[in-house]
Order: sequence, then C-alpha cells, then structure tokens
Amino acid sequence: MTEARPGVVASASLWERDEEVATLEEAIAALRADSASSGSLLVFSGEAGLGKTALLAEARRIAESSGCAVWSARGGETVTSVPFNVVRQLLQPALVSLMPEEAREYLGDWYDIAGPALGITEPGERQPDPQGVCDGLVAAVRRLAKREWPLVLLIDDAHWADQETLRWLAAFAERLDDLSVLVVVARRPGGVSGESARLLDVVAAAARPVATLSALTPAAAEGLTRATLGEHADAPFCREVWAVTGGNPYETVELLAKVQDSELEPAEGSAAELRDLNRSARGRGLVARREGLGIDATRFAWAAAILGTGISLDLAAQLAGMQSDEALRCAELLGAARILTGAEPANGQVAESELEFVHPLIATAVYRSIPDALRTAMHGQAAWAVTESGRGAAAASRHLLEVHPDDDPELVEQMREAAREHLAVGAPDAARRCLERALAEPPLPDVHARVLYELGCATLLTAPSTTIGHLRAALERPGLEDAMRVDAVFRLSQALLHNDQLDEAVRTVDEEVARLEPGPARMRLQAVHYMWEGIHAGEERASGHSLGLAELVGTCTGRDNSERALLILRGFDAMTRGENAEEVVELCDRALVNGRLAPGLGWTDTEWGVELLLMLGSAYAYADRLDRAESLFSEALHAYVKAGWSGGHLSLANAYLGLAHRRRGRLADAEHYQRESLRLAERVGRGLPLYWSATCGLIDTLLARGHVQEAAEIAERYGFAPPYPSTIVLPDTRSVRGRLLLAAGRTKDGINELEAAEKAAAARGHHNTVLAPWAVDLARALATEDPARAAALASDARRQAERFGTDTAIGEALRCAAALESGQRAVRLAGQAVTFLEASPCQYEHAAARVEYGIAARSVSELNKGLTLARSCGADGLVAKAGEALASL
Repeated sequence: MTEARPGVVASASLWERDEEVATLEEAIAALRADSASSGSLLVFSGEAGLGKTALLAEARRIAESSGCAVWSARGGETVTSVPFNVVRQLLQPALVSLMPEEAREYLGDWYDIAGPALGITEPGERQPDPQGVCDGLVAAVRRLAKREWPLVLLIDDAHWADQETLRWLAAFAERLDDLSVLVVVARRPGGVSGESARLLDVVAAAARPVATLSALTPAAAEGLTRATLGEHADAPFCREVWAVTGGNPYETVELLAKVQDSELEPAEGSAAELRDLNRSARGRGLVARREGLGIDATRFAWAAAILGTGISLDLAAQLAGMQSDEALRCAELLGAARILTGAEPANGQVAESELEFVHPLIATAVYRSIPDALRTAMHGQAAWAVTESGRGAAAASRHLLEVHPDDDPELVEQMREAAREHLAVGAPDAARRCLERALAEPPLPDVHARVLYELGCATLLTAPSTTIGHLRAALERPGLEDAMRVDAVFRLSQALLHNDQLDEAVRTVDEEVARLEPGPARMRLQAVHYMWEGIHAGEERASGHSLGLAELVGTCTGRDNSERALLILRGFDAMTRGENAEEVVELCDRALVNGRLAPGLGWTDTEWGVELLLMLGSAYAYADRLDRAESLFSEALHAYVKAGWSGGHLSLANAYLGLAHRRRGRLADAEHYQRESLRLAERVGRGLPLYWSATCGLIDTLLARGHVQEAAEIAERYGFAPPYPSTIVLPDTRSVRGRLLLAAGRTKDGINELEAAEKAAAARGHHNTVLAPWAVDLARALATEDPARAAALASDARRQAERFGTDTAIGEALRCAAALESGQRAVRLAGQAVTFLEASPCQYEHAAARVEYGIAARSVSELNKGLTLARSCGADGLVAKAGEALASL
C-alpha cells in the first residue's frame, strides 16, 4: 500500500496505486536510459475522482526529479469546441520561450503550416489542409522532443480534449517507434462519441494495455483515514468513510478534510454525521458551501466556470462585474474552500492565466448550478469581454455558441469572422459549428445565401454530402453575386463528384450554363462540364462529347484560364481517343504561359481544382512527353508539401509522379511514390477515386517489376476488383486487373476482364493502346485458342498506334505482333519494335523489347543489352527472363 504522511492530500490520492506508480517509474527510467529508444504511451482510465490527475502529478514529480522536461495540458468540459486548445497548452510554453527565428529553425518547413494552429504566427493567405496541419503538429512535437530529450508529455482529461488535438494525438501515438518520448494520458471511459471516440480508441490501441483505475478497498480507506486523522480513528468510523464515498479517492480526501475542518471525533459515535459531510463536498452540498462564502464569491465562481480553463483573474473580474481587489479576495476565499486554486500576484501583478478549479467535478457542479437564463447571458457577456480583450472572434465564438438565437445581425457577422479565423488555422469543423450557429440566428435575407455558401465551402473537404445540401440551399436563395454563384455551382459539382454522383454534377453545371449569357463565367462552367464528362467512366456520354468539345475549343486562343482549361480538356480527350499525339501536345502547350502554368491555374489554386492539371500531365505522359509530365507532377508534389496539403491532393501528386516514373521505366522510384500515395489515400478513406489511382498504379508497377505475388496481395488487401469507380483511373483499371489475372495463371478470368475493358473503351471511344493496353494483352492471351482473333486485335492495335504516332505506341504494337509470329517474321517484327522503343522515353518497354528480340534472334548481344536495361529499370522479372535465355544459349 502506498504510504502517505498524515494530512498530505496529494499523496493520499495515490493509495493503492503502487502498480501504476511502478509503471510510471519503469517508463521514465527506460526513457532516460537511451535517447535512441522507442517512445511509449501510457493511458490511465477511470471514472471521476479515482486519482488520474494525482497519477499525472506523480508522473511529473518522478520525471522532473529524474531530470526530464515535462510538458502538460488538460482538456475541459466547456471548451471542447475550441480547436487546438489542448495541444496549444502543451506546446506554447516551450515555443514562446524560443526566439521567433529559433522556433522557425526547429520547426523548419512546418513553421508556417503548424504555427498558426499553435498561435505562434499569423495564418497565411491560403486555407491550410487540416491533415497537413495535423502532420505539421506531429512534426513540431517530434523535432522539439529531440531537442528537449528526455521529454514527458502529460495530457489530463483527454476525453474533454478538442477534436483537433485528438487527431494530432492519434497520429503522434502511431509514430512513437522512432522517437524517444513518453506520453501519459488520463481519461474517463466513455462519455464521448463520434470522431472523438474513434480517435481516443486509436490512442488506446497504440498504448501499453490501458490501466483502468478502481475504487479504494475498505482496507485502503481505513489506512487513508488513519493517515489523515490519526491512528486513533476506530474501525467502524473508517468503514463508514469507505461506505459513504464508495472508495472514491477524491471524495475520500474531501470528506476527511471536512472531518478535520469540523473537528469531528473519528469514532463510531460520529460515523452517522459522515453522510451529511460528504454531501457538502459535492453536488448541492458543494453549491451550498460555495453560497456560504457570500454572493460575491458565488458570482466570481460562476464567472470562472463560464470561462472554463486558462482563467484570467482580470477577465473573470470583468465578467463578475467587480474590481480586481475584490476579485482577488473572492479567489482567495474560493481557494481556501478548495474550489479554486489560489491566486498569487507575481512581481506585483496578477498572472494572465492563473486560476483553475481544484477538480473537474467541482467545475461541472459550479457551471451547472448557474441558472439557465443567467448562464446564457453570462456567455454573451464573456464573448463581449473576450472580444474587447483583443483575443479575436474565434476565441469569443465558443461563448456565442451558447447564446440563444435572437435575430442578431452582429452575432451572425461575428460567427462568420470566427469561421474564417478557424479555417485559416486548419479547423474546418470549428468553422462549421460557427456557421451553423450563424444560420440558427438567422441571418438577414440578403446575407443568408452567403452564409450557406461559406458553410458549404467549409465542409467541402470533410463532408461532401453535407456540402451538397448547403450549396443547393444557397443557390436557391437570392443574394449570391454572379462570380460567387458560379463558384458555388462549381463547388457543388465538386462535392457531387466526391460523393460519387458524377451524373448529377454534370446536370448541375449544365443547368447553370443554360441560364448564363456568353462570357467568361459561362465558359468556365462549360469547361467544368467537359472536365467532369472527361473523367466519367460510364458509357452514356461518349457520343457527342468530343465533337462538342472540339467545336468549343475551335474558338479558343488561350487568352484566359477558361480557354486554357478547354485547351487542356481537348488535349486530354484527344489523347484518350488516340488522335495524333503531336496535336495533343500542341493543344496542351497552348494552355501554358511561357511553358508554365498560368497564374490562377497552379496546383494550390482552388478555382479549377486538381483534376484539370492531372489531365494535363496525363496527356503529356501518354503522348511520350514524359519530361513535361514529370516536371508538372514534381511541381505538384513540391507545392502540396510546401502548403501542408497532406491529404488527398498529396496522395494524387504521389500517384501521378509514380505514373511518370513508371512510364519512364524507373520502376523502383515509381513503386516508392505509389506506396506513399496509397498510405496517404488510406488516411483519406477507401473507395474514393484517388484510392483507386494509388492502388492501380502500384499494382501496374509491381507487375512490370515481375513481383506478381505481391501485386496479387495488394489487390486482395485493397479490394482491387469490380465494381469500379465512376471516374476513370490511370492506368486503366480493367487492363491492369486483366494483366494481373493473366500473370497469376487465371487465364480465363484475365481474358474476361480484358474483354470487359475492350467493351468499355469502345463505348467511350478510347483508342489509345498505351493508356488502355487491353488489346495487346488480350491478343497474347488468345494467341493459342483463337489465333485469328488475336491477329485481328494485334492488327487493329498497330493501326491505332500508328494513328497516335508515338514511338511507344508503335513499338508496343510491334512487340505484340512479334509475339504472335514465329521464325524470321517474328525476328523482323521484334527488331522493328526495338528500333521504335529505343527512341521512346519508356525504358522498361525498351528493355522488354530487347530481351524478346534477343530470344527470337538467339542473340547474346541483344540479350545482354536487354539485361542491362532491365537491371537499370528495376525489372526483376525481366532480369530473370533474360538470364534464363542467356543460360540456354
């Protein structure tokens, strides 16, 4: 049993916590032993009053006495809506102690991304990606932890932490393997739901087995009673202490303190009075005790409860309507009554944030004791006081969320401003809450549509289905000016696209186009129409799409971004249809300004979205202009990393840069980027088009490398099978899956899949044999059982390749033709394939052609050339094939 000196409340809370204290001592010793050791996470779970906070205090004592740095933070029941509240508590003291240039040095590129969320720098012009901010916070703590080793992080009342902090904590907990830091978390079981509950589960899963605290045993309550009141406390009295408190350590300590205050004799004859004393320590008894201190102390306690955490004495005094000296007197009274911590002046002045409730149970009891109408009014006054103190609309918004709707235009504007501030630091959920509250006011008619529009923009990344409703409602109301209305239509169509409602996205755009007069706005939406049609994987819109787009582009010179967008779309469409590659490149080049993306068409610009530029890079990639494609996708990756966009955008950038490397034949590099893309896509969510891009690209690369079993495992693990997404995926999903099935020996299934790819391509008019190589793979698969059809497929593929005109397309068609022949005709066709693919930028295909030519011609020289190329590509299967052929000669 943990020993305690009589009257020492802090250690009294550690009775029967020997095992937990030993765990802390062991973890801190392991942390100090080796700066290269893995980090660890401890979670203590228990109902209110079971000693979680006392354990964290003991962790601090042990850590500091062992020479560790300790940072701590605490969640609060009334401030769960304040984004980054807990992580700011944790990091700000360390960061503000640094000079600005030191903080920038330690945080590096993450300074501008995570700095605004931490409140140490102003937000930038662009709205940050929430996932990027989370990653920035992870990086910030990791870098600071290395500087401060050995470091212990303490987080109390994690069940009341804000969602943004929990997202960071969950991400950080999963990356402790290579960082020597100890994280200790205390929380109550249950009490939260939704995303917060999920994130807390992630944290628990990353911890050692969660330590669940239990109530004191009767023997412990007896020992604690005697340690506090003296050994003369008799057994019946001690048993009654345990009975009335249920063994709750906090209630036991409070009850014994009341026994001491009342000078009650700890004997059996006094035991009957314990229940009344215990009631005075909590609930209505606590309220009565507080009221006994006087109306001023009550008013001050209410003000403190309204403010919640980080309670400024001056702000509480202002809210309670009293002078500073009077407020200080009330704080001292409440401190003596063990309701608030004592307020001590420092250097003749009161510290900015020095008050807190002794225990969350007390804070809750005081807050709930405020009459409902008065509590609402005090939140309104607190919002005004916070705003007047210069802390901004976002800081005041948590109070305004508690104010009843009252047709107040000023409140609407305050909440709109708060939402903008939340978005600027990467907290869209907090922005959503503010805008929803603004709608409840409600806004004036001429503002209502704009609030709905802002709400739709705030939820676009996190809740596409919710966004759809908000933006539709905004468009149904008057008040959106032309430019804003067009943007709302575009964003609505994006949300429909992300919600897998592509047909509806196109219809929405078309309806708005019909009501617009000719001009830039109409042309922008016409371009959006063709963009969504261009990535539609269905068959319904194949007819007339290309003709309509070509007709519209015929009038474009590239003078503005709407025309440039149309040129890109026409180039992409021509590429997928297998039209002349030189014309494809010419169209794409006309969309650039001096060879670069035009202002407003950059990767992080939001007017058009990422899809358009991915189409531009893809058109270059499959038209054999891989230098331009790689440059564009590398620019995307750099732009998203710099801006902290580490969600879906960064996943796509990695996927398409991997595609460029795959096309070039740098298979190991391609695999690296595609695996990173898949990792990022997992965080965004399965089933989205970007998830398919990552999976399909990786499987295609693994097949090229000859890693068939690994490709099959990836396909199984990530559900790479029908039904396919409604948007097209590059490379073509059916072609890649058909190739996988053939490589795995499932010939019949592979043929069926490739025939499905043939049907889909014919319906959409996609005749690019490199983009969707189903024809050459199907021809090879049918060579034995249906040679006539195989020959027809190979002939048609060659005709389509010559129409497109790239060295890669023609070379691949010749490789296929050679595979269907024998003797000197096979040698001649294989040699022609080598000639074309040698001029192609696609080295893997060149290597394959060399090896096949060497085998057909029985040429050691050609096989050695192919072997060298295959090794440089990282094509292990091709290396093995060339080696076996050489060994047989």
